[in-house]
This record gives sequence, C-alpha cells and structure tokens, in this order.
Amino acid sequence: MHFQKKKYEQYCSHSRKTKCWEINIFNRLIKRRDAIVDSVSGVTRDRNYGKSEWNGKAFSVIDTGGYIKGSDDVFEGEIRRQVELAIDEADAIIFMVDAEEGITPMDAEVAKLLRKVTKPILLAVNKVDNGQREKDAIEFYNLGLGEYFTIAGISGSGTGDLLDKLVEVLPELPEVEEEENPLPRFTVVGRPNAGKSSFINALIGEERFVVTDIAGTTRDAIDTTYNRFGFEFKLVDTAGIRRKAKVKEDLEFYSVMRSVRAIEHSDVCILMIDATRGFEGQDQSIFWLAEKNRKGIVILVNKWDLVEKDTMSTRDYERKIREELQPFTDVPILFVSALTKQRLLKALETAVEVYENRKQRIATSKFNDMMLPIIEATPPPALKGKYVKIKYCMQLPTATPQFVFFANLPQYVKDPYKRFVENKLRENYNFSGVPIDIYFRQK
Repeated sequence: MHFQKKKYEQYCSHSRKTKCWEINIFNRLIKRRDAIVDSVSGVTRDRNYGKSEWNGKAFSVIDTGGYIKGSDDVFEGEIRRQVELAIDEADAIIFMVDAEEGITPMDAEVAKLLRKVTKPILLAVNKVDNGQREKDAIEFYNLGLGEYFTIAGISGSGTGDLLDKLVEVLPELPEVEEEENPLPRFTVVGRPNAGKSSFINALIGEERFVVTDIAGTTRDAIDTTYNRFGFEFKLVDTAGIRRKAKVKEDLEFYSVMRSVRAIEHSDVCILMIDATRGFEGQDQSIFWLAEKNRKGIVILVNKWDLVEKDTMSTRDYERKIREELQPFTDVPILFVSALTKQRLLKALETAVEVYENRKQRIATSKFNDMMLPIIEATPPPALKGKYVKIKYCMQLPTATPQFVFFANLPQYVKDPYKRFVENKLRENYNFSGVPIDIYFRQK
C-alpha cells in the first residue's frame, strides 16, 4: 500500500495515495467494490483505485498488484518494477503477506527491497483467523522488517490496529499557499482513444496535443488555460485509464496514477465516452471514482457522427447510460463530435453550469421554507411505534454540497427516505451533475 500526500478538500484533514496487494483489504478500505478495473482471467490481481478515510484522514487507495509468469521461486522483473514504482510513489507502504503460505521466496525478495527504503513500512500478515495462525505469524519476524500486524481480510479482524498505525506514521502535509482566485479545473477523463485530446484541440483551436489511433498517446495530465467565449478555466487532458491486463509499461503506470490525481484535484470531470463502443464497465468505474471524490460530472458521448441513428437513438442511448448510473442519475449527458465540433460549446456551457451548481449556497431560512413542508407531508415511516420528527435543516459550510436535517430519532431514518429527501432537494434546486451528501443528526 502506498500513500501520496496531497490536499483533498478544504474540509478533509489530509489526503494520501495508497498501495495494497490484497483485494479484500482494498474493498474493506473503500467500503465498496470501487475498482477502476474488472477481474481479468489469468491476472493474479487487479489494479484498483478508490478512496478511504480513517480517524479523520482521507486518502486515495491504489492496489496495483502484480503477476508471476514463472514458478513461485522466480522473482520476475515485472513484479520488481511494480514494487519499485509503488515505493517511489509512496508516503507509506503496507507489505501484505500470507500466514497460510508462510514466507515465500517472493516475500523474501520484496522484503530485501523494502529494507533499503526509508519510508514507513507496515508488515501485515493476512489470513490470521485463529490462535494457531497467530502463533505461526511469528516467523515473519525473519523478514527483518520489525513488528507486524495480524489481520483477516475477509472478516476485517485486526485492520483497525493496522490503520491506526498507518495514520500515525503518515507524514504531515506541508502548508500549501492557496491561490487568491484559483481558476476552476475541468478535467477530461475516460478510456484510451475516447477522444479526450481531440476534444481539447477542437476547443482551443490548435493541435496542442498529439492525437493518433494508438491508445496511450497522452502520457501525462496536462493543464491548459482556456479563455474564450467568455469562459476562463483550467482544462486538463489526462491519460486514458484502462484495465490492468493492458497496462504493461512503467510509463503508463505513472500516467494512470497522474490521471487519478487529476480527478482528485479537479472541480468538474468531463467523462468522454466512445459512442461506437458504448458505456462499458470501464466508463462506469471512472464515473464512480469521480463521484466518490464528490466532483462535478458531465458525460460527453463522443464520435456521435460515426453512429447510425434513427429518431430514437439518442433517447435510447441516454436511457441505457442512466440505468447504469443508478441511483445517481441527475447527470447531464451530451452527444458530441470532437471531429466535426458538434455541440462542443454546449459541452463547455454545461461544464460551467455544473461548476456553479457545485458552488451554490442555499440560505437556511429559504431551505427550511422549501423542505420542511415536503417532509411534513411525507414524514419518515414510523419504526417500532416511534415517529421521527424533523424540525430544522441547513446546508453545511463545506466545499461540496452537504445538507443536515435535525431529528429527534435520526437513527430511525433509513436509506430509502434519504433518497426521497435527496430527490426532492434535486427537484427544487439545480444540482445537476453534482453529488450531494445528506445527513440526519440529533437535534
């Protein structure tokens, strides 16, 4: 596991980047199956991206894993490159080993590499789910990495102690000077060859970014200041994020890392979809990564000029996308062509609108006047003969839209009612393209 220091949101204390080699631990950290890649046959582990938080510290989680071509006796060059890349990017490293297998030759090789590292290293012995395994774990002292933590990835046993230590050893972030009037950051994301660079070239009116039919031409997240048609913002082109089975070069690994960082530092993510390929699992995963980071989102279905259409094509295509995005369906979807410049200005206008939606603040008195009558007309269902009464609500002073409703029994308010409140909120206020958080608290 490795952690990259960076500011996340004004109201998050820290944000760091993480590397992990055990999918159960990864999923437990991010509290959902929130990976950029899907499982691929023949690949030992996926490369996954997500966000987590522990004791008030937020961090991004990256599980890169590796694969072995030969026997377990051979420490393959690919594994070494993956480990070295992770170490280079890390602020802290979690080295995962298997109590059931004991110390393997690969464990010994990785430990040899880690002993030369000055960054914090936490040795996590996984699959320790009984007393005998606890005793067997002592052998991992032989790796020369000092103390270890016994955990069970499936049940979660021991992970609390591991994460307590993790946030303790993470370095403090240096103070970063904030720009007085920072420009909004619009990041163009998507799979390789979706047309991200072509889209930006068409907007700025020059061939600033190399565009080829070869996937992966863009290697870095590149900023461009856009100042035309009354708009001014930072436009960021990113490398395409693809399945691990197709990520073979060290340089591309860095590119994907930088794309993830670009998403984290953006205000609005413009997700480019290749209309000729459809809205696939990879697109969904990038969407949910942006949503988990609470970024504004606009979906552009690019190459629409190449699709054979009838009167229902646009409607059907949009409906299928929204079905995949449930429950967060309040997202603008536009059909564009970077080649013919079809609807590109509309795409910019929509991205700016989403940015403004994300910034909007609702006065507490007006918010109560709007929402309380709705809640009074449709109160939360009674539970165990007790009725939930909501008397007051407000928007929190946070960087992203968050709302709190004060109730006498907030623990009785379940997810379906929270979704009802969110839907009513969206019906009355324009938060299109913006994830929002709703909390119920004791009054």
